[in-house]
Amino acid sequence: MAQNLYGHGVRIGNWNEDVYLEEELMKDFLEKRDKGQLLIQRNRRMKEMFLRPTQLSVSEDGYVHTGDKVMLVNPDHPEMEADLFLRGDLSLCLTPDEIRAHLSDQLEVPCGLSAAPTTSPVGRNTFILLSEDGEATGQVLRFGQNFRIGITGGFEDKMLFLTSDHRTLLKSSKRSWLQEVYLTDEVSYLSCWQAAFLDPQLRLEYEGLPVPANASILINHCHTNRGLVAHRHLFLRTYFGKEVEVAAHTHLDSHRVEKPRNHWMLVTGSPRKGSLTMLDVRRPPAEGTHAPEQAAAPGAQ
Repeated sequence: MAQNLYGHGVRIGNWNEDVYLEEELMKDFLEKRDKGQLLIQRNRRMKEMFLRPTQLSVSEDGYVHTGDKVMLVNPDHPEMEADLFLRGDLSLCLTPDEIRAHLSDQLEVPCGLSAAPTTSPVGRNTFILLSEDGEATGQVLRFGQNFRIGITGGFEDKMLFLTSDHRTLLKSSKRSWLQEVYLTDEVSYLSCWQAAFLDPQLRLEYEGLPVPANASILINHCHTNRGLVAHRHLFLRTYFGKEVEVAAHTHLDSHRVEKPRNHWMLVTGSPRKGSLTMLDVRRPPAEGTHAPEQAAAPGAQ
């Protein structure tokens, strides 16, 4: 009966070529490791840049200014049109393409966006409010004023701007097929936005007034007049996990009022110790909250 009598030390076939191939693979691996070009090294560097803690600007007068570092947060609300949706406060986040992020150490443009339940300020969700000229002048931002929303993503030498344009057959959002919102380094009218007051009956009266910090407002695109929206029921698989889609579309209810998915807050930093943002500061209960309880107590007059 035939048996394989060769041991592991016997060299058969193209053994010399196999030895040289293993040596070349090891040399290539060591060279990439020394240069920091390994996939795991690039992945670690990118995550360190995007998830590096940042410091938000503290508003002293209760308003936002050009040059402030803020978070764009969609407040928590129930989604009535879907059974499965993401709860909690969702912040606008930079979301690079997973394949491009693995192949390059720099941000590739155009870069995508998403909304994630991240309430701590990091590199990927800290935005800078800029004037229409792209400068940080420190002036108070007002309703109806054109401004730009920029982000560095943790990189000091690169500024990307929140941009949108009319949807086409070849260019639209991934899940809803609505108007796409993305980040680019080009400065144009497509990257201009305006803040609007929530109540449509008082919107004209608030034109020219300062935009309050940490209050719900509308953010509309100047070129298309579409509102920035977070679709809590449309999930995306991103470089950082499960998040939801962000697009440019104005959703109106039966009263022609913007739905909560179009509401955004420009969240600033907290001056209190132990609190990173104003979201961590709990609001005191309203006056008269305990009045019904006191009235229902035994012996109440």
